[in-house]
Amino acid sequence: MPENAAEVTAAGIARLAGVGRAAVSNWRRRHADFPKPVGGTETSPSFALRDVEQWLRVQGKLAEVPLRERVWQELSGHPAGAVTALGHAGRVLLLVRDRPTGWLELAAVSDKRLPAVLPMALDNVLKARFGAQRAAVPTPAPAELEPSVPLLRGAAELAAEIGARQAFEFLLGRYLDANPRQYTLTPTGPAELMAALAGADTPGRTVLDPASGTGELLRAVRQPAALYAQDADPELATLTALRLALHGDADVRAAAGDTLRADAFPGLAADAVLCHPPFNERNWGHDELAYDPRWEYGFPARTESELAWVQHALARLRPGAAAVLLMPPAVASRKSGRRVRADLLRRGALRAVVALPAGAAPPYGIPLHLWVLRRPVAGERPGQELLLVDTAELAEPGGGRDKLDWQGVHRTVLEAWQPFDRDGGVEERPGRSRSVPVIELLDDDVDLAPARHLPPPAAGGGAAELADVRERLDDTLRLTRELAPGAAEPAAGGAAVRPGTTVGELVRAGALELRSGGTGTGPVPVLTEQDVLDGTAPSGALPEGPAPGEEPVEPVLVRAGDVVVPVLGAGPSARVVDEATAGAALGRNLQLLRPDPAALDPWFLAGFLRGTANNRQASSYASTATRLDVRRLQLPRLPLAEQRRYGDRFRALAEFESALRLAGRLGEQLVQGLYDGLTDGTVEA
Repeated sequence: MPENAAEVTAAGIARLAGVGRAAVSNWRRRHADFPKPVGGTETSPSFALRDVEQWLRVQGKLAEVPLRERVWQELSGHPAGAVTALGHAGRVLLLVRDRPTGWLELAAVSDKRLPAVLPMALDNVLKARFGAQRAAVPTPAPAELEPSVPLLRGAAELAAEIGARQAFEFLLGRYLDANPRQYTLTPTGPAELMAALAGADTPGRTVLDPASGTGELLRAVRQPAALYAQDADPELATLTALRLALHGDADVRAAAGDTLRADAFPGLAADAVLCHPPFNERNWGHDELAYDPRWEYGFPARTESELAWVQHALARLRPGAAAVLLMPPAVASRKSGRRVRADLLRRGALRAVVALPAGAAPPYGIPLHLWVLRRPVAGERPGQELLLVDTAELAEPGGGRDKLDWQGVHRTVLEAWQPFDRDGGVEERPGRSRSVPVIELLDDDVDLAPARHLPPPAAGGGAAELADVRERLDDTLRLTRELAPGAAEPAAGGAAVRPGTTVGELVRAGALELRSGGTGTGPVPVLTEQDVLDGTAPSGALPEGPAPGEEPVEPVLVRAGDVVVPVLGAGPSARVVDEATAGAALGRNLQLLRPDPAALDPWFLAGFLRGTANNRQASSYASTATRLDVRRLQLPRLPLAEQRRYGDRFRALAEFESALRLAGRLGEQLVQGLYDGLTDGTVEA
């Protein structure tokens, strides 16, 4: 066994074999021939991947390792680290994509000889794609490539199956998923919106991202002529360069280094700049860069690193070209930045500030802003107005990023920006968008937060809609009185003792089908955990398609009569699916129980699953969450006719609960609407 062979942890073994971690622990205890650890720690040992594969095959626990999994395990267990391995794989995938015949000739040589002959081929293709000056993507030496040979052959095999670009996206996506806190990613929704605002989706553009990260912003550019990327992290610069080269045929120029201190493209005049800069940096070069010519609009304060990035972006544009930056909201109003903001306004460089809903991009807890800038053209009169857009209302309260209506955000922003960009002004939409005269903003604060300058929408739609809400509330309150259960009568003879069973036993007997949610793709709404708790319609959405390199997965679709149960810290809750909800996909942290109607009544099932004592005995408790083991929930053994009698009572309780919830929502809407109407003068006191 070579010393530099790929290693795999117990979690990786479990994934290879399609079992849980506990099964791997059992194998280690019960089988003397199980491979011995070759690395890691006592509590988290690692094993030689090839030894593990061989043992699993001999034991009949693995007929064949899935190709994707084998390549990923080779990458994640690489002795030089996953990032280095990913860079090696990306280079070979680029060779496979651009010169497939050359790779086939190389692939025919032995594993021992391949590292010696591969660098020359890689050098040729890397020069062709990145130019002679390509410090971000150097050619690996033969000794560096030796431990990567199994990975490189596997990656090329995966490329033949799904395509070189898709293979790299799969490996990069799996790596980023495994290290979520190490990188700040820009989601696809904001990236595409930023490209559209900057005009970067017009073919043939030269586009720069001076803080490129993993390349998401530049990947959103359609048919570019050239892409320029710089990042302070050399490893990210390498991965981004390879990702962009595999994504299309544009010229790609990538560099590693601190952009503000050591700009790699000082002479560039780009057609567009897209940037998600690091936020709230104190050590951005304030002391060294005091006389830098980029500070055309004023020297940024030490606490205003974002305004340094704004001016860097403007300095790298050709006259008349646009830049779009993703910014923390505080930049629009901090006192330390008001002089720079004022000069950006006076000279027409800042054209729009767009407030995004919370959850649009990390950090997900705050509503970030987009700044749209344009480099002034000599001799042209500066714009006299600033466009302000607020899309905060397009996110449901408490919904987070999973419930964010990105299509609605995209449409709302562009419907305001396009006429403003064309005409210099836009029709006002209360609470949503407005073009504000620059002179109104040049006060002592120069506060550019959109919410502070947009007129509020009519309270609750105005007095007429408030009257309609009041009428609906009256009807709902009457309904709650009609549905309210009568006084509870004590059971004769005290608490009944009945023979019982568990959900697990019913599943094994075939009376119930148990399914878990949270996977799948497609254009169907998702019934979320919050929807079940609130009794509302399905509000979530699935990805439109699988991630690059992944196989499509069918979602679990609910049917009328199914019972849906939250399993993560929600307390006693169960919902019977009605015809209106049928067809939705089952969301994360939910389990579906599909009863055989000849054996179980769904309302009887849901009612007994909601019992507090029942949930308590079926729950496990960790330090941060409570998890319900649905299989341990108990039900009494009753004839179907008796089940239906209980079911009718449980259904009546559910209808009463639904009416109470609706009354509460209408009451909150009426109260807030009256507060707003009285304070803004649209309702008489």
